[in-house]
Amino acid sequence: MIKNFLSLEWKSFFRSANFGKGLAIKILMVFLALYFIAIFLGMGFVLYPGLKKAFPDKDPLIIVNSMLFYWIIADLVFRFFFQKLPVMAVKPLLLLPIKRKEIVNYVLGKSVTSFFNLLPLFAIIPFGITLIVQDYPTVSVLTWMLTLMLVTLIINFLNFIIENFSTEIELSFLPIISVVGGLFAIDYFNIILFSEIFSDGVEAIYKSPVFIIIPILILVVLYAINFKLLRKKLFLDSGLKEKVREVQTSNLDWTKNFGTIAPFMQLDLKLIWRNKRTKSSVWLVLIGLFYGLFFYPQPTYQNMPWFFAFIGIFSTGIFLINFGQFIPAWDSGYYKLLMSQNIKYEQYLRSKFTLMALSVVILFVLGIPYVFFGWKILLAHFVAAIYNIGVNTHVILYGGSFNRKKIDLNQKAAFNYQGTGAVQWLIGIPLLLIPMGIFALFYFLIGFELACLVLAILGILGIVFHQKLMKGITAKYLQSKYKMIDAFNQNN
Repeated sequence: MIKNFLSLEWKSFFRSANFGKGLAIKILMVFLALYFIAIFLGMGFVLYPGLKKAFPDKDPLIIVNSMLFYWIIADLVFRFFFQKLPVMAVKPLLLLPIKRKEIVNYVLGKSVTSFFNLLPLFAIIPFGITLIVQDYPTVSVLTWMLTLMLVTLIINFLNFIIENFSTEIELSFLPIISVVGGLFAIDYFNIILFSEIFSDGVEAIYKSPVFIIIPILILVVLYAINFKLLRKKLFLDSGLKEKVREVQTSNLDWTKNFGTIAPFMQLDLKLIWRNKRTKSSVWLVLIGLFYGLFFYPQPTYQNMPWFFAFIGIFSTGIFLINFGQFIPAWDSGYYKLLMSQNIKYEQYLRSKFTLMALSVVILFVLGIPYVFFGWKILLAHFVAAIYNIGVNTHVILYGGSFNRKKIDLNQKAAFNYQGTGAVQWLIGIPLLLIPMGIFALFYFLIGFELACLVLAILGILGIVFHQKLMKGITAKYLQSKYKMIDAFNQNN
């Protein structure tokens, strides 16, 4: 049966309409995987001599054990944001005489072979071999290595349980933040020293291998919980049962002041507020708004005025970047219907532009208190806002014409990379790096004030030629219209 499952996924990969794009992304991921493997492998061999040199009076194994708690919570956070439970198109399988437990066991078993579980081995095994070479007890070292492998799998299944509960609430990242933040705070304030508890526990297993039964039992329990949760969802009608929700309405009459684009703005505002994925764009605005507080209070960055432009672009353009990069994929669920209506495409795009431009103005006004750290910072934010409105809005709208990835708005919000393609990876270069490069170049050649003037002039030119730019962008969207319709009909 497992052979049949693997065959089905293999055919699904090669017969997909997005095979070419999927293959390119997978090749890139292979290079990234090799990069991280090299880092972990080097760390595994360097860890023992490095710790021995830095702390000659301490046992490197004891030091590593004392850091296990922090590794666990860091790994848990990283997995929550980037690791997804491997899924299959199970609904067609439910019509066939295949036991549900076989499907569930296959999905959970496949998660064990995840790269996130294999990566720590490239550090654990070399470090363990080094310990054996240094005359540590072989059986104890092998037991220690097996314990860390079990801990890795425990984190794997614990992550899926947290992720399952996170889908039930609006702020899907709240459970992981609560769990990890709470554990770290309890340990940091010495309420319960989890770092010492984990260290002593692993040390006890190292000295008495019989205690390895404890992590094995924990792993079995977590597997059983995951099995139960996943098996409960394997019904044909599980996706048909609607949640009962209270309808929330809001007064959007103020959008009528924008004339013919008002209906599109109302549609976008409702879409943003009613879906988890788009609502995350609103919460990320807070991160952008307070982004400067990570840098400006530090004296080091006060002497780096050329960096102010980057912070200003990011701080005033966080909504523009996060929301704009997925235009028009936000509407992919009903894009075919939208395109069949008697509407002008330019009005549709102009509503997106207006929404992004308004967000830049609002974020700049809210960021005016940054003047407390110096007038140069406020000036940099001001010219960055002009540049965002005049240049970056048009850049991101043009980039949207290459979007071919469908977005399911019902999926979890936090670090959901559905709909992400090559466009989203490359768009950051013209949005962030180019304006920072231009500003830094004129800053070092001429001075801060003239660098601000150059950035402002570029933004003003974009505003002046807005109509012509929008006509060109609209023509590009119309050219790609049917390709988008076909792509949005595909399940990525």
